[in-house]
Amino acid sequence: MDTAVHLDGITKRFPGVVANDNVDLAVERGTVHALLGENGAGKTTLMNVLYGLYDPTAGRVLVDGAERSFESPRDAIDAGIGMIHQHFMLVDPMTVTENITLGNEPKKWGGLAVDREAARSAVVDLSERYGFDVDPDARIEDVSVGEQQRVEILKALYRGADVLILDEPTAVLTPQEVEELFEVLEELTAQGKTIIFITHKLGEAMRAADEITVLRDGRNVGTVDAAETTREGLAELMVGREVLLDVDKPPAETGDVVAAASDLVVEDERGVRAVDGVGFEVRAGEVFGIAGVDGNGQSELIEALTGLSTPDGGRIEFLGRDVTDDSRRSRIDDGMAYIPEDRQDRGLVMDFDLVENAILGSQHTAEFGPNGRIDWPHTREHAESIIDEYDVRPPNADSTSESLSGGNQQKFIVGREFERDPELVVAAHPTRGVDVGSIEFIHERLLELRKEGVAVLLVSSKLEEVQGLSDRLAVMYEGEFMDVVDPTATTEEELGLLMAGERPDADSTATAETERDVGASAGGERA
Repeated sequence: MDTAVHLDGITKRFPGVVANDNVDLAVERGTVHALLGENGAGKTTLMNVLYGLYDPTAGRVLVDGAERSFESPRDAIDAGIGMIHQHFMLVDPMTVTENITLGNEPKKWGGLAVDREAARSAVVDLSERYGFDVDPDARIEDVSVGEQQRVEILKALYRGADVLILDEPTAVLTPQEVEELFEVLEELTAQGKTIIFITHKLGEAMRAADEITVLRDGRNVGTVDAAETTREGLAELMVGREVLLDVDKPPAETGDVVAAASDLVVEDERGVRAVDGVGFEVRAGEVFGIAGVDGNGQSELIEALTGLSTPDGGRIEFLGRDVTDDSRRSRIDDGMAYIPEDRQDRGLVMDFDLVENAILGSQHTAEFGPNGRIDWPHTREHAESIIDEYDVRPPNADSTSESLSGGNQQKFIVGREFERDPELVVAAHPTRGVDVGSIEFIHERLLELRKEGVAVLLVSSKLEEVQGLSDRLAVMYEGEFMDVVDPTATTEEELGLLMAGERPDADSTATAETERDVGASAGGERA
């Protein structure tokens, strides 16, 4: 089999950091190759070298056996390399056809105008060739996330890509959309295309890939045949030690209601109800989970609960007190910790160092700001303890937040919030972008807090995570709770249907309704 891409001895240095250290990677044509590794292991840097975003400090990039030097992604695209980023680069008001052909539109009248019929015909032909089900005339803002991803893939194919790099391609998909994506990858490789994808999900790497390469500390520590490896073996390669992959959760010992919402309404900036009449309770010593595809009101619900926005209707209680109109600061003071889904916008000040970021939200307290002045030596000790306990890399409190990888930024925020001695932890996608070893640690710490009687509200689009950790699980779709279920008695397929706005068959629905009634009597949920 021919080698489509060969990275030969790639080294990439940044000031004070060696991100890639003499990495070799060979990807065979017509295969799916997964790239795994801890946060900061160098996966994204390596792919950015291949895509022309970075120049390698040393080493060679070979495409189809020929050495290539890329000044920019444009050069990589010309060489047949395409990249689909985790956050899609699409223009929402434009149609599928307009997005796919943007910047490369067929012209008519001597180049004076876009030939819209030719553009549409080209998109239809491309879609049919690869078996993609997309409406060329639909606007991006009106199609599902899975369809948007297919548009991104078609956009790369339209530009002549033979090698596709996918960055965390399943992060925002339902289980059904994940399966559809894997079918797309199978069709692409059957037609000779080559796929490289970065993922933190071991099971998906084994399901979709032919070969899996693991990076650790910037080095290639092994390439394995996906059919002949195990999740445990991959995890150990990634972390360098044995990793507990399954959540070991003892029965919950619940106490009093810590937080509650009733008939909560939150409108988005367009005046549309993003949260529509939601009600629930979270008790001490339990994990109440909320599952759903991103964009179905979870963000607006969490912002209202944590005091980042004021709801347009309904009531929020915390520790038995109406806090609907209270500030974020007062909720922090009362013991509400918050891990935001957008770590850079809501969790950190990017040009602050870790010492300064360690006390965000607590700088006015007696512990860190006695007599109105910040105790910097104590604050530094606090930051260094977070860095040490939560394995933040590089372990330098003087590092700015923007210098850390996304996963290490996440670990620092998790450590800061968990160490607030909270009554309630609101955790929105707490393991997004972190490696398998850090996921294990964060899960264990969440369950420790639960055992200590802390209430946990967990929002996650990872079904395995939210099923494994939650004691009760609500599924959110278009601003409402579709149902509140027992996660141990509900299948992934049933959850996937609820996440897509569909209820299971009558028997399953009856079971779910019974569970919802039980949950409501204990916790006041409104489906």
